[in-house]
Amino acid sequence: MKLKALIVDDEYPARQELRFALKNFDNIEVIGEAANAQEALVLIKALDYQVLFLDISMPGMSGMELGAAIQELPCKPFVIFVTAYDEYAVKAFDINAVDYLLKPVEISRLKKAIDKVLKLVGDSGAANLENQEIEEAETPGGDNQADINLDLEQIKIDRIPAEKKGKTVLVPESDLVFAFTEKDYVYLKIFDEKLFVRFTLKELEKRLDPKVFFRTHRCYLVNLHKVKEIVPFFNGTYNLVVDDKEKSEVPVSRAQAKKLKRIIGF
Repeated sequence: MKLKALIVDDEYPARQELRFALKNFDNIEVIGEAANAQEALVLIKALDYQVLFLDISMPGMSGMELGAAIQELPCKPFVIFVTAYDEYAVKAFDINAVDYLLKPVEISRLKKAIDKVLKLVGDSGAANLENQEIEEAETPGGDNQADINLDLEQIKIDRIPAEKKGKTVLVPESDLVFAFTEKDYVYLKIFDEKLFVRFTLKELEKRLDPKVFFRTHRCYLVNLHKVKEIVPFFNGTYNLVVDDKEKSEVPVSRAQAKKLKRIIGF
C-alpha cells in the first residue's frame, strides 16, 4: 500500500527536508506541497490524499485551524503534525491528529507515525469492503447487476472537472483555451479564469480530443481552435497568441513546432 501524501509548511527548506526524509519509505508518495493552509485546503478538496504532514505556525490560517477545518470534509486525510513547538500537542489530538512530531524529525519517529496511518487506512479499507459486500448481498438481482449497469469505461463527456472556490465545476472542452503546469500543479485557462485541476498534463492530453488539442510544450496543451496568431520566436520555436482575455502567448518548442506546421500547413 502506498499512501498519497501532502506536505504543508510555509518554509521551503522544511518542506524539502521532510520530502527527503520520506524518500526512506516505499509506502509514501509525496504528490503535493503547499506553502500555506489556504492553498492546502484547495488541494485537499481536489485530491484524495491519505496523509497530511502539517506544520502549525504559518501566516494566515494556522495548521491547527486547517486540521480542524478538514475534519468537516467527507474524505479527510489523516493528519501528522510536524512542528518546532511542543505546546500544541494536546490540542492536536483533540482534532484527531494521528501523531505529533517535533522538528528536526527523527526517521525512527517518522516511521512510527507512518505505521499508525497505514494501520488506520487498512482498518478503514476493511470496513469499507465489508459494507460493500453487505450492500451487494442486499441488492435485488445482484447477480445480474453487471448486465444492466453501463460500462463506465465507455462513457465520455466533454467536460473537465476543475476546482473553483472550494467547489468542483465542469468546464466544457470547447471553453478551454489552454492547460499548463505551474509550480508542480496543473491549471486550465478559460477566457478570463485560471482553474486548478487534479489531472497531470499527460492525463489531460489523453482525455481531450487529439484533433483539437495539441501539446505545444512539455508544460502546455493548447486548443487549436483558440489560436489567433503564430509568432516566430527564437531558434525555430514559436509563440501562439490565443483567444483569452489577456491574449496570452503559449510557447511552442522546436520539436513540436515541426508537428504544428504539418497540422496547420504553414
